[in-house]
Amino acid sequence: MDSVRLERDDGILIITLDRPKANAIDVPTSQALYRAFRTLDEDPALRVGIITGVGRFFSAGWDLNAANVGEAIDANHGPGGFAGLTEYFGLTKPVIAAVNGMAVGGGFELALAADLIVASTEARFWLPEVQLGILPDSGGLFRLPRSLPPRLAREMILTGRRLDAAEALTWGLASRVVEPAALLDSAMSLAREIAAGAPLAIRAARDILRASEGLEIKESFRMMRGGTVPSYRDALDSEDALEGPAAFAEGRPPNWKGR
Repeated sequence: MDSVRLERDDGILIITLDRPKANAIDVPTSQALYRAFRTLDEDPALRVGIITGVGRFFSAGWDLNAANVGEAIDANHGPGGFAGLTEYFGLTKPVIAAVNGMAVGGGFELALAADLIVASTEARFWLPEVQLGILPDSGGLFRLPRSLPPRLAREMILTGRRLDAAEALTWGLASRVVEPAALLDSAMSLAREIAAGAPLAIRAARDILRASEGLEIKESFRMMRGGTVPSYRDALDSEDALEGPAAFAEGRPPNWKGR
């Protein structure tokens, strides 16, 4: 059985991690996940990705059994970094993490690397690395303080404190929390809402959001207008930028062409 399964559904790529018992990730699994995200990135028919897991775990993170048989703590997990996404900085399409259960360590870092998190009520999030003598160095140290109040993030990193789904919603880590049976439907509904937008505008918005992290508003405007994010002008100068207002005026759905 493949540990990483792909399913296409009308422009949405569903990536399912199925590696019993806890969806732990070793180097080959990271590489398989990277290939899946690269498929999303490179296939023009695909607009949005969803990453989810099977069972009680979204992912338990780094496979400690692989470590016990020789996989180095700083092993090269491939071009996308750990789990194929945590260092895939050039990905041009949005990813939703549909967190079905426990997101632990590197599994939590995988969820943090997604654009949005939809969580099951059974979801739990935590970073246990310091209790294991290692570090959450696949993005947890950087992304968690940008996703939660910094002192709460620091407490989680330094103590391994667990965050449940209700807290994740309260603090804005997750945008939606639903019953387990509704998780994939909810993630698919959100993916379809995103896919209904103009693809070049979606790409530009993501690029600008990333490029403006940590900048003051005035600096953000300067960056956006200054040509350092080429997708900004690509979107504004596109056929789709004309199609959107025309479709609105004519009372019809837009026909996006991605150009």
